[in-house]
Amino acid sequence: MSPAVAPPRPDEEAIRDALRGVADPEIPAVSIVDLGMVERIEVGPDRIEVELLPTFVGCPAQELIRSTVIDALAPFGCPTVVGYSFRVPWTSDRITATGRANLTAAGFAPPAEPGDVRCPRCGSGVVVRDSYFGPTQCRSLWYCRDCRQPFEAFKPI
Repeated sequence: MSPAVAPPRPDEEAIRDALRGVADPEIPAVSIVDLGMVERIEVGPDRIEVELLPTFVGCPAQELIRSTVIDALAPFGCPTVVGYSFRVPWTSDRITATGRANLTAAGFAPPAEPGDVRCPRCGSGVVVRDSYFGPTQCRSLWYCRDCRQPFEAFKPI
């Protein structure tokens, strides 16, 4: 009988790849990596540590995201510590090009200044903001005058 072989230590890129599969609970088309929420990954001899940046202080999805990250990293076979930090503030500039494309494909306008918001359905810039307040703190409600469809746009932060 041969002794059990410990799985190889994951590196930061392997952890990041696994986190690309963790979707934002409010917008499943975008991962927490592409939203720019992953600030730091540290692989130690006895655990994995992940530091996340919340998009908003009072975001109700924080605990769900934390538990989903722990589940996503469980196959690596080491304890995982996931925490939130305000050491570096999250801004919408952290959203990757892939994240912006995925937002648009899901029907959300990516963050832009009011004069630069484009309809995610038809690409028109002939849009008006209906309400600065959307269903979450990070989104506002808009209307496209060309295709006559309402849509949500992420606020630039």
